[in-house]
Amino acid sequence: MSHSSSPDRILIFDTTLRDGEQSPGATLNVEEKLIIARQLARLGVDIIEAGFPFASPGDFEAVQKIAREVGTADGPTICGLARATKADIERAGEAVKPAAKGRIHTFIATSDIHMQYKLRKSREEVLAIAPEMVAYAKTFTDDVEFSPEDAGRSDPEFLYQMLEAVIAAGATTVNIPDTVGYLTPTEFGTLIRGIKENVPNIDQAVISVHGHNDLGLAVANFLEAVKNGARQLECTINGIGERAGNAALEELVMAMHVRRSYYNPFLGRPADSEEPLTNIDTRQIYKTSRLVSNLTGMFVQPNKAIVGANAFAHESGIHQDGVLKNKLTYEIMDATSIGLTDNQIVLGKHSGRNAFRTRLQELGYELDDQAINRAFLRFKELADKKKEITDWDLQSIVNDETQQAPEHFHLELVQVSCGDSAKPTATVTIRTPDGQELMDAAIGTGPVDAVYKAINRVVGIENQLIEFSVQSVTAGIDALGEVTIRIRHGERVFSGHAANTDIVVASAHAYLHALNRLYSALQGEQALHPQRDAEPVTVG
Repeated sequence: MSHSSSPDRILIFDTTLRDGEQSPGATLNVEEKLIIARQLARLGVDIIEAGFPFASPGDFEAVQKIAREVGTADGPTICGLARATKADIERAGEAVKPAAKGRIHTFIATSDIHMQYKLRKSREEVLAIAPEMVAYAKTFTDDVEFSPEDAGRSDPEFLYQMLEAVIAAGATTVNIPDTVGYLTPTEFGTLIRGIKENVPNIDQAVISVHGHNDLGLAVANFLEAVKNGARQLECTINGIGERAGNAALEELVMAMHVRRSYYNPFLGRPADSEEPLTNIDTRQIYKTSRLVSNLTGMFVQPNKAIVGANAFAHESGIHQDGVLKNKLTYEIMDATSIGLTDNQIVLGKHSGRNAFRTRLQELGYELDDQAINRAFLRFKELADKKKEITDWDLQSIVNDETQQAPEHFHLELVQVSCGDSAKPTATVTIRTPDGQELMDAAIGTGPVDAVYKAINRVVGIENQLIEFSVQSVTAGIDALGEVTIRIRHGERVFSGHAANTDIVVASAHAYLHALNRLYSALQGEQALHPQRDAEPVTVG
């Protein structure tokens, strides 16, 4: 399928499952990736970059499963990332094959610093490899995207030459990445305009942008790129990603939604056109943000634009007075536009399994019978402690249940005694991977510390706790507490997440969840990193 270089709207390319998953500690298993992919499809993203298939068998499986189950004819395009090598491209082609619309996204560095130190290749060599690999990717799918890595620091003349060559070889999208988050909005706009003016066949491809937020400028850079001709934006939910993250999808979409009359003319529309600039269903934004935050263990800061807890909360008296008199005094968008509704009370202790399953489907969860049964038991337990159960509670329970795999160590019992004049003491019983039940106790500085020390004594895997956070799911004294923790082992970070009305119990489960991920990693394969593990490539 060939695009003209100017689709009549802005395409949203979501890379939460590829670049987002490269955030330290944000590893997702296949099931979790699938849950997020289904929600991204509901959100209305145009392209899902589902992963880097060559990285590991697990990555390949996740991309292939998403291609099969989410890449339906009316669903998004499913994309796999590949370095400019035949082995990578073949693997990506195979992974996206089951999708109705599959895309291969291949890249090679074009900045002198990257070519010299990372690839150890000359400009001529790189200029020969890229079109050949794009042509090879075309043998698997019509939809091929090419990125000159570190374009922001590349010599513009060389960049124009490279883009002309890959478009001639069949690239239908050319993506301009600010790989190191170095550019400012004016520079990024100028870079895109230069490409539009100096690449003779640019009208045969969509111009895309990808950028990191190291200076907090990613969203501003992208909006400037749109004004200069970019028509695809590569972004992530909550802006997660390596280092300071990527451009945040929800900020880009809402900026273009709220300021539509400003951006319309740049797409050749009358300023007052009501036609949306993207295909995104904005009412799914808040839900998607929560889901990604819960499953990756990446906490959303309260003052984060659009989806932060304080984004629509007005504390100061003068503001509250203004909002009561007329919402438009201080609110430029309505909370309902991102799907933020007052917590509807959905279910109570007398609700049956059917109502429970139906509500979960409405929330976007497709669970097998076993998972439904486990979640339903959790729901019943919670309903005994809590009169009213909201959507957030349900999401919390389900995320907790779907996240339990892999379970090598299982918590059978946790018991704590503490108080102002007592020494906090914890006893735990844990079933180990070989089926033994081991019990131990420890004293700590507080109940959670005591639990972690006791678990460490049983499990015996060296690690360092680097982050511990507790959040309440809803208001009220009977709220579920969600605990997110991160532990470090060597260079790698693993996150764990659990919810319970008892935060000490949630803490124990979250810690074991992280330890189970660490244990799996110690048993299993080490995934490749697309940019850092650049293998020397040969032509021919």
